This record gives sequence, C-alpha cells and structure tokens, in this order.
Amino acid sequence: MSKWYIEKGEQGDIVLSTRIRLARNIEEYPFPSKLDIEGRRKVSKTVHDAVAGSSIGRDFSYIEMTSLPRSQALSMAERHLISPEFACSGEGSALLLANDESVSIMLCEEDHIRLQVMKAGLALHEAFDTADRIDTMLDNSLHYAFNERIGYLTQCPTNLGTAMRASVMLHLPALTKTGRLSALAATISKLGLTIRGAYGEGSGSKGDIYQLSNQITLGITEQAALDNLSAITLQIVTHERAVAAELIKIPSEEDKIFRAYGILKSARLMSNDEFMELASLVRMGAARGILDIPIEKVNELIVTVQPATINAAQGKSLEPQARDQIRAQSVREVFNNV
Repeated sequence: MSKWYIEKGEQGDIVLSTRIRLARNIEEYPFPSKLDIEGRRKVSKTVHDAVAGSSIGRDFSYIEMTSLPRSQALSMAERHLISPEFACSGEGSALLLANDESVSIMLCEEDHIRLQVMKAGLALHEAFDTADRIDTMLDNSLHYAFNERIGYLTQCPTNLGTAMRASVMLHLPALTKTGRLSALAATISKLGLTIRGAYGEGSGSKGDIYQLSNQITLGITEQAALDNLSAITLQIVTHERAVAAELIKIPSEEDKIFRAYGILKSARLMSNDEFMELASLVRMGAARGILDIPIEKVNELIVTVQPATINAAQGKSLEPQARDQIRAQSVREVFNNV
C-alpha cells in the first residue's frame, strides 16, 4: 500500500507534505496530566471503541505504546506519524494508525486525542476535510470539552479555540544557502505563522527541510487559518523556485549538485547528517530539472534511511557504523536504478 511520504503531491518540488492536527479532550475526563494509568487506559479504550464501531474502524490498527519496541516508536516519530514526546510515552497511552499511515490518532499525549492527517504536497483543505470528518464522528460519540466563547478546551492554553495546528513541510535549499530564510522567518512571524525545523519546536533543520505552521488558534476560523497558510506557502514556493533557478546557473553550485549525486551513487559509509546534506542538493537538482531523478525516490529515502527506521527494519539496535553501511547501500541501490 502506497504511503503518503513516498508520493509527490501539489507543489511537490518544494512542498513535501501537509499535516492537519486537532487537539481534543473528552468532557467527562480530566486532562491527561491529571489522570492515573487506569484513567489513561479508560480514555484510550473509549476512543478505540468509538473508532472500532464506526465505518472507518477496519482501516485502523490499535497499538498500545508500551507494546512497541523503542526503535519502532522512534521510527514512527521520524516518519512524523507521532510526536517525538509520544514515542516515549508510558502505560495507558495508545495509537490508532490508519493502514496507509495517512491518519494517526495519539491517545493520551498532551490531550486525550491528537488527531493527525498527513498528505503529500500542498493539500491543506483536503487534509482538513478528512480530519473534520473523523473529528465530527468522534465528537458525536465522545462529546468533546467545548466552550461557546473560547472554543475547544485543551491542556495547553495556546491551543484554545480551534485547537488546530496546520503545517506544511518545505524543502528550501536555495533560500537557506543564500541567507534569505532568516529575514523571511521574521516576516512570517508577523503574519501569524512560524517556521521551524522539520520536527517542530526546538528542532533544527536537516537537509534544508522546514515546517511552516499556524500559531493562532483563538479568534480565527479553521478556514481562515488554512487560507492564510496556503497563501504564504505559495509565496515561499515562488520565492524558492526563483532563487534556486539563479543559484544553479552558477557553475560551482551546479558542480556541488553533481558531486553530491556521485557520492550518493558510490559511497560505502554514510552518516545521516551527510546523507541529508547531499540529498538536499540532489533533490534541488531534481526539482529544477538538471538531474533526471524522480523526486518521490528522494522523498522516500529521506524517510527510510533515518537511524531509528533502519534499526526498526533490521529488528535490532545497530551500532552507528553498521547503520551507515546499510544507509549507504540503500542509497546506492536507489540512485543506481533510477
């Protein structure tokens, strides 16, 4: 079954993916921080039963987080299916995961329910429609904590209101290299958005990949937030394309792209940091048409050769050098067969 993260969607040369995340709490239970283990289990079972008894129940697997090997949980975080914090969650926390991994529902993370929908490329309204449909179904069964004046009630006050975080994952190598991203980030913050590393707050950027998301959830509708994020995303996409088109005209910059491609096709050892740096160059070359490589192949590698995902695939925790060998082999196989 095809996964969202190996597809190329709308504006896919720059926009890797779209995510809609809704935070919800069930009216009759305290917030997760006030629940004991038994209370968390009750919440998780209640939500599981609501999904299992619905028309979408057969599309989901139910996973108790304590049953997952650590490498599997961390791999899910690397694939953006769960938050890094949730990967370390304890007893009572559980995950409902769609078979195609496009929808995940974290149970007893910061809130009772963190409903997340992922799509390839720029697909904010499509992702929201899916999230809204599942959200409405759950609300009819569970009855969310909601206040007419301030909206959905959440453990963190910054999520009050719509309790929606919409984000897009962007590949911005040209803006990064030319130093224009810093000025752009300052402008973005004045428009109610924030740009961070790929794994959100506190994370750095690897491979020139960034997460752009809405900051304001109170006093704004979901559609207004989506329209604002979509409009700013398209402006950034246009800017990145224009800067990249000029950058690759410089012989030394074009040379870096082809050298990166050569290394990826032949290296026998490759750390994750080196791979992300080289993959960023090659992805820009593919996006701008100077390398004949499907961007989907690069996208897939960016996910599948991350450290925990390699460990999960091997079924054991490997030493760094062993991972570096497997990573290099996987990369060679892809780039020598495109």
